[in-house]
Amino acid sequence: MAGADSFAVENGKGAEAVGWMNEYAKKNRLKFEARLSGYSMDSVRFGSFELVSWKGDWSAARNIIKKVSAKMRIKAVESGYHEKKDLLSSMFGSAEFGKVYSGGNLIGQIELTSKGGRWTVKAESYF
Repeated sequence: MAGADSFAVENGKGAEAVGWMNEYAKKNRLKFEARLSGYSMDSVRFGSFELVSWKGDWSAARNIIKKVSAKMRIKAVESGYHEKKDLLSSMFGSAEFGKVYSGGNLIGQIELTSKGGRWTVKAESYF
């Protein structure tokens, strides 16, 4: 089972979004469980986000984060994408890319970097 803390939902909507995601997973018998990480990250173009920690299947997690964005009409970040590099750089690099959704629609991307065990936004762009 995979797990990460690099998904995020719009600030102020975290508890409601996590509750909806867990109920959706339970109802559809998906291997997924989410909880708030307890910290947030700020972006200039997309606003503030609450980080979500999760465990379960990658495909279920990515599907659910998109669905919660559409269902609740909120912004959400689906990350976990890495630059194609050689194997060692990919394994030990701390940069990660994420897709930003608003109301279920892809609106941009962000580049995240890990500092002190927390994700921060390094770069961002609209599509």
